[in-house]
Amino acid sequence: MRFPNLTIVGVGLIGGSIGLAAKKRGLVDHVRGVGRDAAKLELARKFGAIDEGVLELATAVREADLVIFCTPVDRIAAQVEEGARHCKRGTILTDAGSTKLEIVEAVARTLPAHVQFVGGHPLAGSEKKGVEHAQADLFVNRWTVLTPTRDTPDETVHRVASFWKALGASTAVMSAEHHDQALALTSHLPHLIASALAGLLPADWRDLTATGFRDTTRIASGDPDVWSPIFQQNRAAVLAALDQLEARLRLFRAALQKNDVAQIDSLLTQGKKVRDALGS
Repeated sequence: MRFPNLTIVGVGLIGGSIGLAAKKRGLVDHVRGVGRDAAKLELARKFGAIDEGVLELATAVREADLVIFCTPVDRIAAQVEEGARHCKRGTILTDAGSTKLEIVEAVARTLPAHVQFVGGHPLAGSEKKGVEHAQADLFVNRWTVLTPTRDTPDETVHRVASFWKALGASTAVMSAEHHDQALALTSHLPHLIASALAGLLPADWRDLTATGFRDTTRIASGDPDVWSPIFQQNRAAVLAALDQLEARLRLFRAALQKNDVAQIDSLLTQGKKVRDALGS
């Protein structure tokens, strides 16, 4: 699925990878990047992620066939609303935010009739940020979840799905609410746990950390400016996931208190079985 004019709002790790991937696979003729820092946009251009850096959103979207918003989740809905007013008829807007319900509901209330929007979330990335870490193959063999609004035509969903598939991803379509519930457990809760565990470490024990602690807390290096809005927007689902974790921890605590070796072994075996099924 080709989109001759692509605009990427927020050219960091994800946005930069989209630009590199789309250009590598011949899906676009021209890529415009939008950001607040001209130096960072120039860096993205030098890395080949975009062809042109633009500071003004209105200017960057006027000729766009597809606009992808890759900014922190608390900015996306307002940026979609602003950008949509300046898009030509038929432009498709989507995003890469890790939360969906609040964004999709806000966009559905304000989107003008001459453009279309479908929420999106590529399940890719890392704790690193910046276009210097972007990769053209970041989305290969990864999933991208699409969350249409109630008014999104099926054809629009198909076109956006085809774009992601051309970048190497598999796609799934689900409601924004279902997405947020699932990601609370599979993404947001792990980040919270990693941050909490890292925050427990006394400074004089740092030399005693090995692969277990470092692997478990790696994602705690993620940018707080990105993650704090995620927790705010998906607060209810993250709290529900925390309830599940606390119930599981209570089972471990009870088994340890009773020195119940059989129960400890059972809990560890259950966890191993699930993790092994995920693969490397």
